[in-house]
Amino acid sequence: MTREDIFNIIKENIIKVLIDIDSDSISIDQSLKDLGANSIDRVEIAQDSMEDLNLVLPRVDLGQAQNINDLVNIFYKHINS
Repeated sequence: MTREDIFNIIKENIIKVLIDIDSDSISIDQSLKDLGANSIDRVEIAQDSMEDLNLVLPRVDLGQAQNINDLVNIFYKHINS
């Protein structure tokens, strides 16, 4: 699975949780907070994305993500380790 595949999965989950967001307005360098996600939304987006990717990660790992790209890299690292 590529980083782009992972980004697209995260993007789909952002759109599901933040229903007012248009997919074209989401870029990989944005933070979920910048997109208007509150803490509950961010957890839901991460959890749904992990389920789609069949991943189980410690929340500590997810807390390191400052933006969507960081989240993509964390997921990519665990998928390919």
